[in-house]
Amino acid sequence: MHPGIKLRHIRAFLDIAASGSLSAVARAQGITQPALSRTLAELEDLLATPLFRRERRRLVLTEQGAVFRGHASLGLQALDAGAAALRPGMSGGAIRVGILPTAATRLFPQVALRFRDLAPDTLLKIETGPHTHLVRLLQRGELDLMVGRMPLATEMAGLAFEHLYEEEVVLVARAGHPLHGLPPRDLLRRVPLILPPETALIRRAVDDYLASLALPGHRPAFETVALPIGRGIVLGSDAVWFISRGVVAEELDRGDLAEIPTGVRFLSGAVGTTRRQGGPPVPGLDLLLRLTRDGAGG
Repeated sequence: MHPGIKLRHIRAFLDIAASGSLSAVARAQGITQPALSRTLAELEDLLATPLFRRERRRLVLTEQGAVFRGHASLGLQALDAGAAALRPGMSGGAIRVGILPTAATRLFPQVALRFRDLAPDTLLKIETGPHTHLVRLLQRGELDLMVGRMPLATEMAGLAFEHLYEEEVVLVARAGHPLHGLPPRDLLRRVPLILPPETALIRRAVDDYLASLALPGHRPAFETVALPIGRGIVLGSDAVWFISRGVVAEELDRGDLAEIPTGVRFLSGAVGTTRRQGGPPVPGLDLLLRLTRDGAGG
């Protein structure tokens, strides 16, 4: 590797690759956009290859950039783990993480296990709960990070959101549901309905979908986003459930639940990480963020 490449080049590159935006990364790092652009240009010159191409308003990895990202991410994780290993007598402290249901079933358990391998002295204090509850804890400084749906614009004061991926809200039923072939409007008129609570971020999109079917105000039989409850009701009845795909991904993969196509694209939303702006540094948080990006990308 060229001796002129520094850690600041690698960190800047990985953050830009995750965000796709120079301005967003510059704000998060507390530097100017021209300074960040110079850092990226230096790295591309030192590697003698372009790492990004511009598509509309986003920076997208080139083929060479994608290859380098995988190696750079693993290398930085190894360096973080090595630094932590030199302080076996000093606890890495704790990171307080709020996990919303969409990330609680598949994404974050995998991230948590990988983090444990790389930073065994750091305790992950994981809290789940309704979106409004976790946002409130984050705003008060009682959480260091939240993983899940993007907060509302009215909640974003003092917070920074990093987009990871888009996730659908799906309509699911038990496998072998006798009315599975019916159009959604006819099906929803004939079976018990489970909706997300009114406080859930995905509820508005579901209500809009019901209105598009001329079913505004359709009364649900139950409201929940909790997997054990929703799964138990759906598997034990003819009820159908509107829920984020990430919550029921395992059940869909196993074939216990079946998706009922809705035929619309607006039942989706941004999933990512949210943290406070300008707070004190939290040991291990950068590593956890990078592992979460890698897990979402995988």
